[in-house]
This record gives sequence, C-alpha cells and structure tokens, in this order.
Amino acid sequence: MKKEFDRWNEIKKHTNAEEPRLYTVREIWWCRLGVNVGTEQDGRGESFLRPVVILRGFGPDACLVAPLTTSEREHPLRVSVGVVGDQPARANLSQLRVVDTRRLVEKIGFLDKKVFSTLRKTARGLL
Repeated sequence: MKKEFDRWNEIKKHTNAEEPRLYTVREIWWCRLGVNVGTEQDGRGESFLRPVVILRGFGPDACLVAPLTTSEREHPLRVSVGVVGDQPARANLSQLRVVDTRRLVEKIGFLDKKVFSTLRKTARGLL
C-alpha cells in the first residue's frame, strides 16, 4: 500500500497552526496520527485519524496515548478496552507515543475505570 506522505504533510501544517486541546486521562479521542514509517501505526481516512486513549498527561500541550485497533489478533501488548464506536477495540501498547494535543480532534468518550487500571498496569510492565 502506497503511503501518502505529501498529503499528510499538508494536514500536519494545518494541525500545527491549531490551538492545544483540553483533555483528561482515560478519555478516548480521534487523533491525527498521520502517515508514519514502516509498521508504525498510521491514522486512516482523509484526515489520517485513529482513536486513542489518553494514558497520561504532560501538561497542556502533550500527552501519552495508546492507539486503538479493531484487529482481533491476540497479542500480549493488545489490551481489550471494550466497545468503541460500535466495534470491539484493543489498545495497542506496542505503539505508545507522546503526541501534541493539537493532534486531538474530537473526544469520543471515557474508558471504564477498571479497564483503564488494567491498561495502565500492563503499560507500566513494559518499562
């Protein structure tokens, strides 16, 4: 599949000009993850979006997120988070990343406290 780096670069320029978003940990957001290298998780569609769950905040401008996937492939680093947007979703902990909050587009909802606790414990075990 051909990656559309040039089209993503135009969207990234507009994203950079936006204001930071207010967020809270446990929230699920549509996030402009863009086009990335190799097997790094990409966003999809015209705006290169992917749902993410916010694991930790680093002030008003940055946060640690786990991209979500609907893939049913079993893996120790894919933690089920329940249903998101009418589809079963898993947090892909192998793709954790810090993003600028300007990449956050629209809040989808909140992750259940118990599920979030399990997710964070699994993520801590990676380090």
